[in-house]
Amino acid sequence: MPYDLLIADATLVDPAQGACAVADIAFRDARVAAAGANVRRDDAREVIDGTGRYVIPGMIDVHVHVFEGVSHYGIPPDPTCLARGATTVVDAGSAGADTFPGFRKYVIDMSETRVLAQLNISSQGMLTQEIGEFTIPEYANVAKACAMIEKHRDVILGVKVRLTKHSLVSEASGMTPLHRAREAADAAGLPIMVHPQDAWCDSLDDILAVMGDGDILTHCFHGHPCGILDGRGRIRSSVRDAIERGVLFDVGHGSGSFSWRVVESALEQGVEPHTISSDLHFYNVNGPVYDLANVVTKFLHLGMSIDDAIAKVTSVPAGIVGMDGQIGTLAVGAWGDAVVCELREGEYSLEDSHGETRLGSRQLAPVTVIKSGRVYRST
Repeated sequence: MPYDLLIADATLVDPAQGACAVADIAFRDARVAAAGANVRRDDAREVIDGTGRYVIPGMIDVHVHVFEGVSHYGIPPDPTCLARGATTVVDAGSAGADTFPGFRKYVIDMSETRVLAQLNISSQGMLTQEIGEFTIPEYANVAKACAMIEKHRDVILGVKVRLTKHSLVSEASGMTPLHRAREAADAAGLPIMVHPQDAWCDSLDDILAVMGDGDILTHCFHGHPCGILDGRGRIRSSVRDAIERGVLFDVGHGSGSFSWRVVESALEQGVEPHTISSDLHFYNVNGPVYDLANVVTKFLHLGMSIDDAIAKVTSVPAGIVGMDGQIGTLAVGAWGDAVVCELREGEYSLEDSHGETRLGSRQLAPVTVIKSGRVYRST
C-alpha cells in the first residue's frame, strides 16, 4: 500500500525518541507509517525533499486564545497556529461554563487545528476588556464549572484562573477566584493553570502555596509583581519548592508576560520553563509574539539547544495534555503531525513584552506543515 506522503532526507529532531539524525518520515491514513533511513520514495504519492532542513513533530502550544468572534482576545486557530507549525493548541480560559458550548461547537469541532482547552473558572470567560472576569465573586462558579467539565472531559484539561487585580479581579473578589478554581479542579480531578501577575496577595509565595503536582504556573517570566524573583533578583525559595513538588512552569509570552531581564536571570540561576508557549492572541499576533516558532527562536538565542527547545513544544507538552506517544513525536503509529523547518542564519530583532530587544543570529522558520499525514495548505 503506497504512502500518502514522504518527507525525505531531513534532519529529524524528535526528543521523545532521542532522535537527531537524517531520516525519512512516511505517512499513511493520518499516522506515521515509517521512519528511518532509505524509505522507498517510489512508494509515496507525494514526496517533500527535506535536504538541509529539519523535520520536527507538530508543535504543541499549551497557551493560546482562539475563541474568535466572542472573546476580545480570540484569533482563528488555523491561519495563526496550524499554518505556523502549532498543530495542537490549548486555549487557556477564553471560555467559561456559560460560553464553552459555543466554543466547542464553533471552534473546537470546526478547526483543522487540534484544539483542547482550560476552562475558565469565571463562568463568562474572557469576553471583553470593559468587564473583568471577576468583577463580582459570583462569576467564579464552582458548580457550573464542574458540570461543564463532565460534559466535555475529552477536551477540557483543567481549570484556568487569571488573578490580575483591577482589570480582571475586583477588590471584593480578591483571591477568591484562585481558591474556587482549586475547589473545582480538585472536584473534577484536574489541575489548575494560574495567571499570577499583579494579584491581590503579598507575593507569588501565596499563590504557589495553593498549587501542587501537575498544576501549571503560566507567564512564569513576566516582569510584574508576583513574579518568580524576589526583591534581590534571586529565585524565590517557594519557586524551587514548587518545582520539586511537580508544579509546571510555562512561558506564556503574551503581550506583557515575557521579560528578557527575568528570563535571563532565571536561566542563570538554573530555572528553566517546563513548556514554551506563546499566549498568542489578537493583541500580539502581529508582534511581539507572532507565533510559537518565534518564541522558540528566543530560547535558542538564550542558548538553549534545539533538542531541548523542541522538547518543550513537543514531547513535554504531549505528556501534560495526556497524549504522550500520540502527538509530540514522529514515532511509527503516532498521529501524522509534523513541521519541516529551516534554522536560518542572519540578524533577527527579538522583542520581549516590554519593548526591549535582543539581536538574534538564528531563526526557527516553519516551511511546510503536515497535519494528519497531509500537507496543510491554507485557503
